[in-house]
Amino acid sequence: MRFRLTPRETSFYDMFAASADNIVTGSKLLMELLGADTAGRAEIAERMRAAEHAGDDATHAIFHQLNSSFITPFDREDIYSLASSLDDIMDFMEEAVDLVVLYNVEDLPKGVEQQIEVLARAAELTAEAMPNLRTMENLTEYWIEVNRLENQADQIHRKLLAHLFNGKYDAIEVLKLKQIVDVLEEAADAFEHVANTVETIAVKES
Repeated sequence: MRFRLTPRETSFYDMFAASADNIVTGSKLLMELLGADTAGRAEIAERMRAAEHAGDDATHAIFHQLNSSFITPFDREDIYSLASSLDDIMDFMEEAVDLVVLYNVEDLPKGVEQQIEVLARAAELTAEAMPNLRTMENLTEYWIEVNRLENQADQIHRKLLAHLFNGKYDAIEVLKLKQIVDVLEEAADAFEHVANTVETIAVKES
């Protein structure tokens, strides 16, 4: 195995940016899901599955690069954590779409669109932030805003749960819908994990 003895292995930055851009693609598919009929949702699920596979490929590429690089731009454990958290976001978004299709959900409860809007905004911010890892500049506002969005997502999630348990849904429907909104909440948590990892990296590099 040939080691690269350059001062910094810059390809990691490009791979993180590509992974984040793919998450934006996933968030847009979530937005499409809101206005789609049953047939449209099945087609969106196929595209989301392809995006999730692309995310897996991006994550594996980062891990491969990590294992074959002698010098890395920042701590190895932080590279691993950042790549894993980005991958988690895509996994949760894909799972949410898949559950909507598998459960034949006709109407998503009011409030899910707010969850998805928060995820879409977090995706945009994350994609904008990844290229800044090269210089470690202009990142503070990113992690502050993503943490604020995660708090907003928590509030939306609690309101959704209260709505689901208000007695208007039968028990089976509650179980289906709760699983979907819970997975969307996990996606919001994963965005926060990414932001927290970026903050940790920036502090170490300062």
